Amino acid sequence: MSPLLDHPLWLFAVSLLSLWLIAFGGYVAQRIWRPLRREERDEFNTVQGATLTLLALIVGFTFAMSVNRYDLRKNLEESEANAIGTEFVRAQLLPPASRAGLEKALRAYLDRRIAFYSSTEPSEIARLAREEARLQSDIWAIVRDAAAVQPTPVVALAVAGANDVLNAQGYVAAAWANRIPVAAWQLMALIAAACSGLLGFGGQRVNAFLLLVVPATISVSFLLIAEIDSPRGGLIRVEPANLVSLAESLK
Repeated sequence: MSPLLDHPLWLFAVSLLSLWLIAFGGYVAQRIWRPLRREERDEFNTVQGATLTLLALIVGFTFAMSVNRYDLRKNLEESEANAIGTEFVRAQLLPPASRAGLEKALRAYLDRRIAFYSSTEPSEIARLAREEARLQSDIWAIVRDAAAVQPTPVVALAVAGANDVLNAQGYVAAAWANRIPVAAWQLMALIAAACSGLLGFGGQRVNAFLLLVVPATISVSFLLIAEIDSPRGGLIRVEPANLVSLAESLK
């Protein structure tokens, strides 16, 4: 199920088809076994209503989890832009040679971080990670050497700013890796299958449209959650607006 979570549209298609087939299978099972009696209807409706309510609660909680993760990724993008911008200003506290090298490294690093948010190909992401690691080493080496030559509180500000830049990238990487657990998706899928099966089992006659309503509603909910939770696979993504604005201002 995990690969589907990175492709929300495929998740929607698979969920819709699977849940509709389960609903139709529930209707067939009821006909093969025996139709529900009139006196059994009330109990069946209670069970079906409770199952649908449980699914709605779990979908709601999962949606809230995905929104919180999306908001965190947006906030960390803003924080990273602030950290890079602050370090660019603090570079003026260094000696001229160190200042020029740090500014050049920060500009290149900023370009890589902007590309990180829009890249989807694994090979491109891996290449950017290697270049970012190299530039991080360069940034740290510049401020470290400057602090060794001139260990003053003023230079220490530039060292602290470089540390913030490196930490910001780590926080972003951790936030992008923090996804809704697969176990939560599996639980939702299990309860969704139960709801669809009960929908078909309680039907008194075949109605393709009515059997499609609940599976379609559930599948749309899955699509929306996956869109928000997937950093790269969906259409809803965190745009590097603050990083782009910073790059424009540095020009």
